[in-house]
Amino acid sequence: MRVRYFLLLITVLTLSCQKDNPPAPLMLEKIYINSDEIDPNGGTVADVTLAPIIRLVFSAAINAESLTNGVLLLNNNQPVAVNTSLASEDKTINLIPQDKLETFTTYTLQITNELSSKAGSNFDAFEVTFKTVAGTLQLESLIINESDISKLDIVPNVPLTLELEMNFTEPVKRSSLESAVSLNGLNVPALSYAYANNDQTITLTADASLSYLSKYAFKISRNLESIDGANFEGFSNQLFTVLDSTYKFPEISDEELLTLVQKQTFKYFWDFGHPVSGLSRERNTSGHTVASGASGFGLMTIPVGIERGFVTRTEGVERLATMINFLGDKAERFHGAWSHWLHGETGAAKPFSQKDDGGDLVETSFVAMGLMTVRQYLDENTPSEKTLIDKINTILDGIEWDWYRQGDQNVLYWHWSPNYGWEKNMKIRGWNEALITYFMAATSSTHGIPKEVYDGGWKTGNFLNGQEYYGITLPLGHDYGGPLFFEQYTFLGLNPHNLVGDEGENYWEQAVNHTLINREHCVRNPKGYVGYSKDCWGLTASDGYEGYSAHSPTNDRGVITPTAALSSFPFTPVESMEALKHFYYRLGDRLWGPYGFYDAFCIQDEWYATSNIGIDQGPIVIMIENHRTGLLWDLFMSAPEVQSAMSLLGFTN
Repeated sequence: MRVRYFLLLITVLTLSCQKDNPPAPLMLEKIYINSDEIDPNGGTVADVTLAPIIRLVFSAAINAESLTNGVLLLNNNQPVAVNTSLASEDKTINLIPQDKLETFTTYTLQITNELSSKAGSNFDAFEVTFKTVAGTLQLESLIINESDISKLDIVPNVPLTLELEMNFTEPVKRSSLESAVSLNGLNVPALSYAYANNDQTITLTADASLSYLSKYAFKISRNLESIDGANFEGFSNQLFTVLDSTYKFPEISDEELLTLVQKQTFKYFWDFGHPVSGLSRERNTSGHTVASGASGFGLMTIPVGIERGFVTRTEGVERLATMINFLGDKAERFHGAWSHWLHGETGAAKPFSQKDDGGDLVETSFVAMGLMTVRQYLDENTPSEKTLIDKINTILDGIEWDWYRQGDQNVLYWHWSPNYGWEKNMKIRGWNEALITYFMAATSSTHGIPKEVYDGGWKTGNFLNGQEYYGITLPLGHDYGGPLFFEQYTFLGLNPHNLVGDEGENYWEQAVNHTLINREHCVRNPKGYVGYSKDCWGLTASDGYEGYSAHSPTNDRGVITPTAALSSFPFTPVESMEALKHFYYRLGDRLWGPYGFYDAFCIQDEWYATSNIGIDQGPIVIMIENHRTGLLWDLFMSAPEVQSAMSLLGFTN
């Protein structure tokens, strides 16, 4: 009985204590908006993001059922849909708006007295205001010719009469737009603006025509603002105007155009030939530096100049005599081979590169081809010309092709130097421009090579191919064929028509298909270079905006070199004529100079060479003539040594 009375007493005392000690009040300890702690008494909070995460940290665990009416987010006293959850032992309320908030808008976070703790305590009402950031003003579209170009870094074919429509996500502040927009380039006209769609659509119009085939940098700076102060991240791209298809020179017949190109290009070798040696300068800025290979090509242009009436036969033979005598008597030679570069006045070898200060057998073969060609042109019944014929024979007999086997190896070596010996160690292997090197070595009766050298040297490199590129089969050589000079240099003299090697390789098919692959690459333009087309094609070694390079489909830098297409006339007469007309009539005000076409150009980088390079100029004159009359082919192929070499190497035609 006493125990029951004792338990009752304990219960009464406990209830009495609870009445005297109510639950602790519910207190808000911290407020976070995103990762920033907010001062509850600091006034309106500025620059809140449009998708904030709000965390309310309390002193006690929250009654989950009180959240619905206990925490509200208001906009103009209207509730905003939010998701709420509890964390950290239910002492933290996470509140996230269900939709992105409006820009530059004031919101009220209200904690009502209906919020309670699990222990039953209610919260004293409290509110805090915050203002969202202005947001991001975005460019929705940029329209030229009904096409959206806002996602393009490079925009080709922009009309010369520029009209450009900008569409933004918010109305823009007019004063900020017109100071933020810029167009930089050649002869930029004044710009006019027309506003529509509550200032979200703006049409920009140039007050005068832009320059043709030119690059303009279009930019909208970050200074642009919306009417509500929204910020813009900035935008820029490059606009390339269309080609002005009007002819820059009076139209003439195709035959007259071919003659004009040959005559103007011939002037490089005639008017600009070195005054002492008559040899061809490396380029139009080379001073006394002449190039042996370019001089070999220069020799071959003189029969063209005589036959076309650019110079008289007497003048032509006199120039030949100057060149031939200099090559034979004054030009420094290394076991009969000339160096790549010579001093045009003294004949001394000039280093072409490190350890390349001696004989260059490939460049020598171009000279030998030129000498043999003009020898066949000269008249042995005319005493002065017979003297030159004898001189040429002496020079050719003195080229020690077999020395460049480096100890009777079955391969020819490109270089030998009296200072560095064979240290360059470059074997001549196919396929490249050097087939003529092995062929000329095979013509020699004094220092010739056996077929084993041709087989063991030339045909052991990247020789056979047989793959298709752009649906065109390439019999020989590197993927996609390499630069076009690979086909052109050898076949300046050696006629590839019906020319078949001892493994059945068809050299005419090789030359034609390599050229077509090169052109098709430019037509398809996989890298998207501005200016490439079926009329504007041709990748080969030349100057470029980054310096000299062997341009090709696998080394495509956006540089078109006129000699590539023009020296392909025998192989692609229709396509080459299209390119010639494009270069002359449409681009002639930028490409045509005192010695014919300048070396190269890159429309995308607004780069146009002012250079002429002898080894690029020569094939233009020669190959156009081979296309028209076959003159150089007929001369070279008429040499008895050529026929002997054909037999030795197993060629048939």
